[in-house]
Amino acid sequence: MSKTILVFAESRSGSLRRVALEALGAARRLAGADGEVHAVLASFGGAAEEAAALAARGADVVHIADDPSLRAYAPEAYIAAIGAAIAAVRPDALLLGHTAMGRELAPRLAAAHGAGHIADVTAIEDSGDGSDVGFIRPLYAGKAFERRSFVPGRPWVVTVRPNNLPAAEPLDAAAGHTAAVKELPFTVPPLYTAVRGLVRRTSGQLDLAEADVVVSGGRGVRSAAGFEPLQALATALGGAVGASRGACDAGYCDYALQIGQTGKVVTPQLYIACGISGAIQHLAGMSQSRVIVAINKDPDAPIFGVADYGIVGDLFEVVPLLTAELQRARA
Repeated sequence: MSKTILVFAESRSGSLRRVALEALGAARRLAGADGEVHAVLASFGGAAEEAAALAARGADVVHIADDPSLRAYAPEAYIAAIGAAIAAVRPDALLLGHTAMGRELAPRLAAAHGAGHIADVTAIEDSGDGSDVGFIRPLYAGKAFERRSFVPGRPWVVTVRPNNLPAAEPLDAAAGHTAAVKELPFTVPPLYTAVRGLVRRTSGQLDLAEADVVVSGGRGVRSAAGFEPLQALATALGGAVGASRGACDAGYCDYALQIGQTGKVVTPQLYIACGISGAIQHLAGMSQSRVIVAINKDPDAPIFGVADYGIVGDLFEVVPLLTAELQRARA
């Protein structure tokens, strides 16, 4: 059964977020061979490169909402833009990334358009003919999973967790796929939120939620300077640096790096926990990582219970050795 799927293609600083391409890949599979995949971009000043990237990866129609109110994220303006796309397309489903933006927009859009809502999806099970589609999401800090589905006759709103679904692959240029790019008119409502400026404390670093490698530090780093060897290892691996709440509470790093139940949830290919004991609140944010490596002086630390590989030792000795070995191997 073919479907019409709409994807909110979230971007940052003029570049598509990877989760937007992951949502696009899921949309292509859900739409079926005869279905249509639409994408909506919210921007100010044009989004030609992002539209071209979406078209190259399988979007049939790209709708661009261009307005000064979309220069910085304001929920009322973004809801109006995506709502206009929903009205124009009338999709069977809307897919968004389970990001800070997506988590705010999805339930409000679902309520406004009488749609069902399933959040934080990590896998999609499809019968093939579209008659039975199940959405898998974690519960209880990843200790259990549930399979949810929608009742017939209502549209869907789904947020997908970054780094869990395969991204849409570029199409073969010889296939001759073309996408229509349309300007999306919409009415800007009165804004109750006004953004006066943005302060980026983690500029130049990879987004934690989308990084393939995360090197994270806990209270065991002992100071802000203790994160320097972790940064060197992350750079050698092409990854990002994270932290436990304990390290953030101690003032060793900014809360923007916090991973855990009250921080960010990450699912990288490789997670290296340095000086992290493994409290349940931290495990809630990283236990679904593909491979977990723990470095801790305490052989009884709970983190070793979820780690695939464990190193009992001083992180200030182990991490520089790992970094040096990586650099030597690459040289």
